[in-house]
Amino acid sequence: MSLVGRLEDLALSDIFQILSIGKKTGTLVLWGSHGNAFAVFKNGLVVRAETDDIDGTIGEDLLRAGLIKDTIFNLGLEVKKKLPAKSIPEILLDLGSVNKETLDKMTRKRIEKVVYQLLVWQDGSFQFEPDDTNPEEKVKLTDLGWELLKGMSPEYLLMEGARVHDEASQTASVTTEELTGIQEDETSWEEDWGMQPQEERKDISSLRALTQELRFPNSTSEITLLILRFASEIFQRGILFMVGDNEIVGLGQFGLDIEKPDERIREIMLPYEKSSFLKKIISEKRPYNGIIEKDKMTDSMMNEIGGGWPDEVTIFPLIAEGKVVALLYCDNMSTGEKIGETEGLEIFIDQAGLALEKSLLQRRLQEMQKKAEP
Repeated sequence: MSLVGRLEDLALSDIFQILSIGKKTGTLVLWGSHGNAFAVFKNGLVVRAETDDIDGTIGEDLLRAGLIKDTIFNLGLEVKKKLPAKSIPEILLDLGSVNKETLDKMTRKRIEKVVYQLLVWQDGSFQFEPDDTNPEEKVKLTDLGWELLKGMSPEYLLMEGARVHDEASQTASVTTEELTGIQEDETSWEEDWGMQPQEERKDISSLRALTQELRFPNSTSEITLLILRFASEIFQRGILFMVGDNEIVGLGQFGLDIEKPDERIREIMLPYEKSSFLKKIISEKRPYNGIIEKDKMTDSMMNEIGGGWPDEVTIFPLIAEGKVVALLYCDNMSTGEKIGETEGLEIFIDQAGLALEKSLLQRRLQEMQKKAEP
């Protein structure tokens, strides 16, 4: 099934989520005021992406990194003139100047850079053609890059892209003069009282950074990504489950050390009614911190996420319209580090529930307006 539309109506994050969840294979092409771009998906993972909205190509990236010499790069350009269908990375590989491992490493960085840039686009058209992984005829770019053998998770790219943009916006919002003034004021206050500056808690600093983004989310999927992104600042791994009438279903994750973690998590479906532990958390609608109680359902869940049984977990219910619609499970299993303060995350999840209610209400109003149209 083809997917065609405009970015004004369907955000890039939603498109990536649809293609990821559906494990789609094909090419997504985008045209907008910023330029042209494409991303190739295989089984829901991104294996190639390019845009003319950023400078240079992978070949130039290799040159800047000192991995190839000027003479080799120029030779590659000459060969490309005679073989325009071949990309510079393919030519450099044929010349024996780089190996596949180097190209994979540079391509991963390249894909991240492309996706981060595309997240800025607010206008343009898109088209996804399933089972067609050849972007040559659809978009005119100077070079089509290199295709990864093992693709990248769209969820990871979206979360990291949001984090990069958030850090950039924070940096841009404070001028050098303002920053200097703040630092001088803090230093003089500390000297007067003979005290050292107190480091701000992770959950509070993340709350400050992400609350503004939560005020105007573009979609429900963006809300879930913000929750996972916030939690990843505090915990080493986490899973977001959607709560249905009788079961919980895996929706997203971070930090899991298992093969194809996003696919594995989305395959989890547990009837929480059979777990007194999970059922109690959902019915009480309050965060839980402590030892996870062992039963058939929690045992199945821990087997899926791997790593054994943690000494301490925290589970946050996401409430919208008076009922629990999602559960966020978090732990520090990889190091066994004690879980710290989480009040900031709890506040954020409460706000996320309100944002979700607002998003659902807007969607219902839009549907009512469409039905009312002649």
